[in-house]
Amino acid sequence: MTNPSFTSTAFTPDRLLAGDFPTVTESITLAAGQVLTRGALLGRVTASGEYVLSLAAAADGSQTPVAILADDADTTAGAATGAAYLSGEFNDNAVTFGTGHTAATVKDALRDLNIYLKTPVVA
Repeated sequence: MTNPSFTSTAFTPDRLLAGDFPTVTESITLAAGQVLTRGALLGRVTASGEYVLSLAAAADGSQTPVAILADDADTTAGAATGAAYLSGEFNDNAVTFGTGHTAATVKDALRDLNIYLKTPVVA
């Protein structure tokens, strides 16, 4: 017997979360013109308060990473609301870094925000 109103899909973990440190999420506004994937390292544009992929060479405030995107987002049609992690432990292999950033270059600064990047250990 099948239920036509019920569907399911296979769960494929992305392994973004990498520990038990409490995650805190917040609703944010993502700037227009971006296609971002879950795990994108975000910076906040000072003038607008909107979030973008953090690029090391930016000069608008967004060069400083402050959050990690919680879900895929497409803002090509305009600014949109999304969710971001403001704290937690994250697999640095699952984080998307903007140009000029690496796990090594942002790890210490993110620690001050209670965002911890971890390299998975293979047993």
